[in-house]
Amino acid sequence: MDQRVDQPVCCYRHPDRETGIRCTRCERPICPDCMVSASVGFQCKECVGQAAGAHPRPRTVAGGAVAADPFLVTKILIGLNIAVFLLVKAVGDRLVYDLGLYAQCTDLQTLQHVGCGVADGPDQWYRLLTSAFLHQEYWHIGFNMLSLWWIGAPLERLLGRTRYLALYLVAALGGSAAVLLLAPGSLTLGASGAIFGLFGATAVFMRRLRYDMRPILFLLALNIFFSFTWANVSWQGHMGGLVAGTVIAIGLAYAPRERRDLVQWGTCAAVLVISLALSAVAVAQVTS
Repeated sequence: MDQRVDQPVCCYRHPDRETGIRCTRCERPICPDCMVSASVGFQCKECVGQAAGAHPRPRTVAGGAVAADPFLVTKILIGLNIAVFLLVKAVGDRLVYDLGLYAQCTDLQTLQHVGCGVADGPDQWYRLLTSAFLHQEYWHIGFNMLSLWWIGAPLERLLGRTRYLALYLVAALGGSAAVLLLAPGSLTLGASGAIFGLFGATAVFMRRLRYDMRPILFLLALNIFFSFTWANVSWQGHMGGLVAGTVIAIGLAYAPRERRDLVQWGTCAAVLVISLALSAVAVAQVTS
């Protein structure tokens, strides 16, 4: 059956959703919400129910449980970012230095160590993650939260809550690790590293589902261009998050069904360990 990207069809249960996947039993087109993983390809819920005698618990394309509110985690992440932003506005910039990411705080005039950073002990490593929820400017949090909703919400529905949250947090840590390695002296903050991880994951799953990749590739190329051309933008964090998110998504999207959990969570754990190890290497370089 021809499933060319240039001639998309719509899901038989959701006529407003284009798809390039068909049920391997009845050959009707199905969207991610209607897919149930089979030993070969995907089947629609009706065919699976008829074969088993009862409808199974619905699963996402990546094997996660289908939730009543498929966007709940994205809403919570946006809420946390906004809450921290409002706290910064209420408390002042001191909170930025308490939660932001840097290896060591150095006085540029005296070159003396004047503040705590990740290199000042294990009790400061929380900055690898808190910095990803920290924003100081209105335009910064506005742009990031809009991107998180536009990119994150569809991806959460595709992956399921647990896998989506793991992808987001580990991508954020990957971005932090890249910053410590490549720009240890700069104060870095923002959710951009994690969001770039979601960009990479979206591209992987669009490829996996045979969707037209031109829109996401254009958006990704545009954001990469801005990362390297705009002032005061951490391209290191962006690229670190992008690489981490892409690698995790490959494990999520292409894990064999019989070893799905092992491959998926093993990939997440491997990227997490590598991110922490690279952060440790960066800290060692600063303190040596």
